[in-house]
Amino acid sequence: MAAYRWKSFNDEEEDRPEKPRRYGVTEMRGPHYSLFSRGVLEDVFESMGQFVDGLKFCGGSHTLMPKTYIKEVTDMAHKHNVYVSSGDWADQMLRQDPSAIKEYIEECKRLGFDTIELDVASLGLPEETLLRYVRLIKSGGLRAKPQFSVKFNKSDIAFTGDRAFGAYVIPAPQTTEMVEDVDLLVRRAERCLEAGADMIMINADDLCRQADSLRSDMIAKIVGRLGLEKTMFEASNPKISEWFIKRYGPKVNLFVDHSQVMDLECLRGRNLGQNHSSLLGRSYFLL
Repeated sequence: MAAYRWKSFNDEEEDRPEKPRRYGVTEMRGPHYSLFSRGVLEDVFESMGQFVDGLKFCGGSHTLMPKTYIKEVTDMAHKHNVYVSSGDWADQMLRQDPSAIKEYIEECKRLGFDTIELDVASLGLPEETLLRYVRLIKSGGLRAKPQFSVKFNKSDIAFTGDRAFGAYVIPAPQTTEMVEDVDLLVRRAERCLEAGADMIMINADDLCRQADSLRSDMIAKIVGRLGLEKTMFEASNPKISEWFIKRYGPKVNLFVDHSQVMDLECLRGRNLGQNHSSLLGRSYFLL
């Protein structure tokens, strides 16, 4: 019992500082396929609030909820010093009317959202339009978080062949073919950060959805170029969370399901969960 102690973020020996944190952020998935009651959310915040930095509404779920309910949830989150992200609501709205971005920002502010996430792949935005959206979100007083996938539409990849300076390049026809290009992801993410984006969200698809097919080389390039503080990875299951903590330490930013918050905190804390057995074999950490 002598080795046991309560966790305190005020302790200099802890894995990361007290909220609000710039790194070691845990963002929690909110209502998606099932509806959280206010009571369930409050229980999560009361019991694990010090470990939860952000709450994200997923799947455009809040478009189906009364605005009064959404405001109550965002107010509850703010009471526990938890920021609230709009998730991919923008996808639903901006695909129908790309000019509605300013109205969308104002609506998010009225409902109590702190962060607006832009799913770049889903929206299919030209790069300059994406950068304009980031600047508008920032000028509106909210945080901007573009979400990138490692796969891009082949027609979005710039022509790299020889051509005379200033020569007109015929736009590539739209196609359904998707190709991996981590360098393009990094370049576009860097431009978003230069435009004022607060963090870059990395989609788990084709990158880190399953532990046995995890793309450690691509993840290393993303972290190396963008930095841990400016990058958040989606950890779709506890094995993925463990891999990230073992590989990059407790300061990595992760997006997880609410059911994984406590396990993730045990993984982050070097002095916690000493009997917390690994979900992965040794081979996963030799990548």
